[in-house]
Amino acid sequence: MVAFIEGHGLHRLPGYVTEDIPSVLWEGRGDPDSWKDFVEMAKHVGAPFATFSEMTLDREEIDALIEEAGEMNFPDEEASELVEAKWLRKYAGMLGYIQLGFIYQGIVFLHETTTEWYERYQSLLENIESFHDIVIDDTQSHDDEDE
Repeated sequence: MVAFIEGHGLHRLPGYVTEDIPSVLWEGRGDPDSWKDFVEMAKHVGAPFATFSEMTLDREEIDALIEEAGEMNFPDEEASELVEAKWLRKYAGMLGYIQLGFIYQGIVFLHETTTEWYERYQSLLENIESFHDIVIDDTQSHDDEDE
């Protein structure tokens, strides 16, 4: 991927474009090589660089997720969140997400490639965070009643 980008005369800018930046997302329609068309489009419009960001699942992130899933479902060792978090261990150190981007006429164009297991990781992470938000909100409402 890096060689392809640089082979098209684009420089790589290591950077992630956040969700709060207005952008247009490239629709690859399930084509795993659609990122190549995206790079060719960047070259065609004269973009001098492409942003490049990748996410790898770290062992520490998985361990923290397993711990939180265990606390959320204690004492149920067969809870779906805990089983799923443990299942993700086999993907430690693997690349799960890549974001490419370029700017054209003030608009950021993005191409995102993700694995199915990384999407499951993100979904599980969001579910656990939502659970913690509910617990925290419930605790705060009880504190308000005590006052």
